[in-house]
Amino acid sequence: MFMGEYNHTVDPKGRLIVPSKFREQLGSEFVVTKGLDGCLFVYPAEEWHNIEDKFRNISMTSKDARKFSRFFFAGAAAVELDKQGRILLPPVLREYANLQKDVVLVGVLSRVEIWDKDRWQENTYDEDEMDEIAEHMADLGFSI
Repeated sequence: MFMGEYNHTVDPKGRLIVPSKFREQLGSEFVVTKGLDGCLFVYPAEEWHNIEDKFRNISMTSKDARKFSRFFFAGAAAVELDKQGRILLPPVLREYANLQKDVVLVGVLSRVEIWDKDRWQENTYDEDEMDEIAEHMADLGFSI
């Protein structure tokens, strides 16, 4: 399980240091793709294969399924850690998530999310909003 929040920078060549806690779970090769809310999703190889299997079982007669699979898979890139624990983020992914320099890597259960720092701060929820979201989560059968 991934958890935690780490601040890092993308260098001018598009390289990003992956926090050591995440490297342990991701392994040396993993997948980065366009995520929701304007961030990137990072999946270990095994989890990526599970996602592929789920998509294979979805009927492509659905226009939404076709659109989402294009969005999700066309933007995907297999990346490899270098000796310094960095990955090279492809330009198309950096552009999509507006990753210029300061970024935040966030552990979210089965994946890591990479956010532009300013966008992450905009998406940090206030206390009142979180109370309302928690009520909706209870409607989905989740409680803490």
